[in-house]
Amino acid sequence: MTAQTLPPLPAADAERRTLLQATATAGAVAAAAAAVPFATSFAPSERARAQGAAVEVDVSTLAPGEMVTVEWRGKPVWILRRTPEMLQALAQHDAALADPESHKDQQPAYARNAHRSIQPEIFVAVGICTHLGCSPTQVPAGGARGNLGADWDGGFFCPCHGSTFDNAGRVYRNKPAPTNLEIPPHQFLSATRLLIGEDAQG
Repeated sequence: MTAQTLPPLPAADAERRTLLQATATAGAVAAAAAAVPFATSFAPSERARAQGAAVEVDVSTLAPGEMVTVEWRGKPVWILRRTPEMLQALAQHDAALADPESHKDQQPAYARNAHRSIQPEIFVAVGICTHLGCSPTQVPAGGARGNLGADWDGGFFCPCHGSTFDNAGRVYRNKPAPTNLEIPPHQFLSATRLLIGEDAQG
C-alpha cells in the first residue's frame, strides 16, 4: 500500500489555519498573564504581613541608654538598652508604683520579673499608654518635664494626661493609666538578634 500525498490546501484555508494558530497562541499568553495576578492575590499583602508577621531586629549597635522604635502589628514597639544605673533604679521606687510585681497580665510569663524582660538590659515594650492610647515619651533621670521633679529616676511620661512609667514600663500610683505598659511576645534568636511577635521558648 503506497502512502497517499494529500493535495495542498487552498490559499484561503492556509491563511485561516495560520490565523487560528496565532489566535490560539495569543490566547494562551493572555491566559498565562492573567493567571499571575490571580495567583498572587492569594499571597498576603505587604500591609497584612506588616500587621501580623514577626519583626526581627538587630540590637548589636544599640548603645547603653539608647532606644529605638520599630513597628509590629501597627503598634510602636520600644527597644531600650538599659544602663546599670537604670537597672539599679528599678528597685528604688516600688512603693510608688501601682503594680510593682506585675501581677496584672500585661506581659508574658517570662517577662514577669523585676525588670520585665528576658535579658535585664534589653527592655521591649509596646509604646502606647494604657490610659487612652497616647504615645508616651522617654524622659531620662532628672528630666524636668511635666511635674516629674529632680528626683525622677527616668522612664516614660505621657503628655496627654500625665501618666508616668519607670524604665520597666511600670505605672506610678495616682496616675490615670490603670496598668503597666504591655510587653509584646518576643525572643532572642541570638545574642544580637531579637524577634518581636513570637514567644520565647521555655
